[in-house]
Amino acid sequence: MIKCRECGQDVSTEAKLCPHCGVQSPAIKEWKGTGLDWKAGPLFYGYPLIHVALGRDAKGKQRVAKGIIAIGQFAIGLITIAQFGVGVIFGFGQFIIGGIAIAQIAVGALFGLGQLATGYIAIGQLVLGFYGFAQMGFAKYIWTPDHKDIQAIEFFRQLLDKVKNIIHIN
Repeated sequence: MIKCRECGQDVSTEAKLCPHCGVQSPAIKEWKGTGLDWKAGPLFYGYPLIHVALGRDAKGKQRVAKGIIAIGQFAIGLITIAQFGVGVIFGFGQFIIGGIAIAQIAVGALFGLGQLATGYIAIGQLVLGFYGFAQMGFAKYIWTPDHKDIQAIEFFRQLLDKVKNIIHIN
């Protein structure tokens, strides 16, 4: 037995929560939370070049990565990789909002690619966009199994050709 660092009551050294006050890991004298909070590189307007944040802080709050490049379960950055995030320029993850979004749910301004995708150019199972390539969706110009808009087909074929040229595929 040991004294809880918060309430001073006796607790097991193996306790995950104090049975008296509920604090996490009460036997650890200096609790820093779970997970990881790592920052690297110079600061730009107060934000690090790279911020990786996972888990919870010492107060039990979810860690949020905030940096030029932000990586975590929750993240906000110019470039973001997260389960839930905002990528001002680019985001990749499960639920992403950004200029270019690639995610299960991709809310993109310019481009969205995902199961559910929005954007000026939207590609996915269900889309909302100006140009859409999807199983189903809504777009000014859309290419689906049931609707083959000639302008959408030509746009996506040209887009594919440009991508192939960029990555040098014949």
